[in-house]
Amino acid sequence: MIRFRNHTRKHLKAKKENSRTKMSNTHIIAVPFPAQGHVIPLMELSQCLVNHGFTVTFVNTDYNHKRVVNALADESQFTDRIHLVSLPDGLEPWEDRNELGQLCEAIQRVMPGKLEELIEKINEGKGDKVTCVIADESSGWALEVAEKLNIRRVAFWPAAAALLALQFSIPKLIHEGIINDDGTVPRSQIMQLAPNMPTMKTADFVWACIGDLTTQKIVFQVMVRNNKTVKLAEWIVCNSAYELEPAAFAMAPEMLPIGPLLASSRLGNSAGYFWPQDTTCLQWLDQQPACSVIYVAFGSFTVFDRTQFQELALALELSQRPFLWVVRPDITDKTSDPYPEGYQDRVASRGLMVGWAPQQKVLAHPSIACFLSHCGWNSTMEGVSNGVPFLCWPYFADQFLNESYICDVWKVGLKFNKNESGIIPQGEINKKVEQLLGDENFKARASKLKEMAMTNTKEGGQSHRIFKNFIEWMKA
Repeated sequence: MIRFRNHTRKHLKAKKENSRTKMSNTHIIAVPFPAQGHVIPLMELSQCLVNHGFTVTFVNTDYNHKRVVNALADESQFTDRIHLVSLPDGLEPWEDRNELGQLCEAIQRVMPGKLEELIEKINEGKGDKVTCVIADESSGWALEVAEKLNIRRVAFWPAAAALLALQFSIPKLIHEGIINDDGTVPRSQIMQLAPNMPTMKTADFVWACIGDLTTQKIVFQVMVRNNKTVKLAEWIVCNSAYELEPAAFAMAPEMLPIGPLLASSRLGNSAGYFWPQDTTCLQWLDQQPACSVIYVAFGSFTVFDRTQFQELALALELSQRPFLWVVRPDITDKTSDPYPEGYQDRVASRGLMVGWAPQQKVLAHPSIACFLSHCGWNSTMEGVSNGVPFLCWPYFADQFLNESYICDVWKVGLKFNKNESGIIPQGEINKKVEQLLGDENFKARASKLKEMAMTNTKEGGQSHRIFKNFIEWMKA
């Protein structure tokens, strides 16, 4: 287990002793890891900081920058205090950025030098000098750049605190023989890091279910490296809330929760998504009865083969319930029409398929009954914060851990069972829909969890207090 100096005590001491001139225009560089689930929450944190008078330069890769700008419906939501800039990620335009091992290696080669050049260029200009770098914990190289330039450093963790606790536990897991020193799992077993934490299958450890074996080993080494670079951070802030994961925060008290980070909490719109949002689905939801719609969305990475896609499509038809289904252009591995023959005509009266949805607004809509989700942490926080029960369909990475929180710890959702071919059949999907919506206890527990989560971000809540202290430290 990695141990950090006591941040809270250090922060209070720093507030008393820090003799630096108070800066009215603190300029922050924000560096996300280049994936959708990392960009959106750091963009949300950036917009919160802008609302407190900071200037933020938000650094995407060139590839993601184009996607974010193209997807923006309204550029006016960015004030003159938030600047979207980009740096090359080291890959050629045609190379596959979903190959995470290749992407991580390219970033490490190219982006540190480019970030250093960007900061020096800003500091040579007439505007506010860069005073702090907030980097995704998975982009630890950016913290190294900030230390080299003697700039304040903050690590941002956009996922569950339990996942970072797992990463911090890597040396212990190796010592106990649960994993090998290259991250491979010698034998599959179910374990808990601590009592009251979600159970994990060792085969589902985050690095062990990303890509092929080579990719898994690269991702594991990046996590080992980030265990060292995160020690450079003066704060580690996390998009979670203490009451949602008390055992994880007790295990790693250096993580400070400031979540859930939601655009709706600041009465704004979310940004940083890679596909243009289809807002017409909100008008469609207005026409549906309260608590009737199955909302189906699988994030930015999930890909289905044709058989599984069709089983899901037929299950939604079989349910006889209204449904809103986010079907990304690249969600199936075939270029031809993936739907069963005549499907779209048959479901047109009660089903709506869109390319990308304004998810926070969808989940807040009174017509939503449940969320059939891949269990990415952003989706998990958005569902929890709106009191929506889940049907869990994890695809890779941390999504299995989040499923365990939803189903085993919070008890606000159900898991699916695969058949002998590894497919979740339509009958199983339909059965779980009926079970979830037929038991009012799921909705009751989800409503209670919503209240617990959202109390944290209000005046007096723990996340609110930590964020307030964080702002004071940034301004000191």
